Amino acid sequence: MTKAIEWISTPAGGFLRLIDQRALPATTAYLDITTVAQLIDAVKTLAVRGAPALGAAGAYGIAVAMLESKRDGWGEAQLRAAFEQLADARPTAVNLAWGAKQVAAQYSHGFEAVLTAAHKIARADEAANRKLSQLGADWLTSKLGKHKLRAITHCNTGALATTAWGTGYGILHELHTRGQLEMVYVDETRPLLQGTRLTSWELTQDGIPHLVQVDGAAASTILRGLVDFAIIGADRITANGDSANKIGSLALALACARAQIPFIVAAPYSTVDATTASGDLVEIENRDDAEVLELAGVKLAAPGVKAFNPAFDVTPHDLISAIVTERGVVEPAVTQQPLFAP
Repeated sequence: MTKAIEWISTPAGGFLRLIDQRALPATTAYLDITTVAQLIDAVKTLAVRGAPALGAAGAYGIAVAMLESKRDGWGEAQLRAAFEQLADARPTAVNLAWGAKQVAAQYSHGFEAVLTAAHKIARADEAANRKLSQLGADWLTSKLGKHKLRAITHCNTGALATTAWGTGYGILHELHTRGQLEMVYVDETRPLLQGTRLTSWELTQDGIPHLVQVDGAAASTILRGLVDFAIIGADRITANGDSANKIGSLALALACARAQIPFIVAAPYSTVDATTASGDLVEIENRDDAEVLELAGVKLAAPGVKAFNPAFDVTPHDLISAIVTERGVVEPAVTQQPLFAP
């Protein structure tokens, strides 16, 4: 199985190894992270991405910071500042700060306690992904009553976005293993093409039939009756069940509502932010103009043109048929609010 994030132990303590997802699918390259600055850069440039993987990155980042502090003679204030900088590297995805803060709480107990806590988060994520995949596949089979299902998905929610197995992708993989998945339509996911570069690569590795389509085709694919359900991941799920995910997710939800087919959000429970009441309060990350206006370094727009480049959108809970976590399945559109308590 693909391991997007892994701690490598050495006599000096170790380092964090990441698959550089910017290079996929052409090249499988790795980044060996030994400083907080390197990790923050990897997070911001999407060398590592996906909410659960970011949770593990935040957790292991505390271990990286402690080793760097020891090497470079940081004071307490400098180390604590590094913890905060790491937690704040991507504001929309709740898992990054969650993982960093969970493990930072073990700082006073020493490096080994920190590393043990980070390993625990990584192992728990894989277990959660496998459990939610079974629950999600069971829910779909029960709701749709068909032996062979056709899906549409957006962005990447597989092993590359997690510590192992996947969330939304994990449910697709579970259905495939059961012989119940006929076809997956994969949105390219503009502007960074995580669907084309990453999800299609993982589906190919797993032998799952799929077609890549432009994002603009998604609503038509749904309304033409070519799919039975849509499934995505989440970067943050608020107390009322609103879900922040890759830009373009909301469009799928609206089309599913019109077509009256399920729209499903799958994520580990660590992605639930019960302290935030609704999606209206989620900070949406805006990214660099060049991601929209350039392709492989070639400028596509006229000189002086600016871009609007939000990385995420928020799907209101009343458009979500099911939220699947390892703790069970809830149906936000029909369940009394709030769904999640702090």
